[in-house]
Amino acid sequence: MSRDFTPKVITANALIEGDVIYFTATNGWTRHLGEAEVLTDEADADLRLLQAQAQPHLTVGVYLADVAPGEDGPEPTHFREDFRRKGPSNLFHGKQSEGLSWV
Repeated sequence: MSRDFTPKVITANALIEGDVIYFTATNGWTRHLGEAEVLTDEADADLRLLQAQAQPHLTVGVYLADVAPGEDGPEPTHFREDFRRKGPSNLFHGKQSEGLSWV
């Protein structure tokens, strides 16, 4: 029995900086999940994935990631994707340090 297709975004890492990036509806990349194109059709997702993978000069490790609707746009449904979008796990560095009052 096949599974129903769940909403997805295309994600990768920026080739030079290594930041987590998301594919947009305009064939570009963004560092903000809320700006990512949400794909709800499996055939369309496969085609868009091929288009994103055709940019190896900008990306590494392009793949589809499950998302769910959220108040501010798509939200990851798997802890791995939530962890990736927050940046390195070093609390004194990058996205992890934003909003900490004791740093």
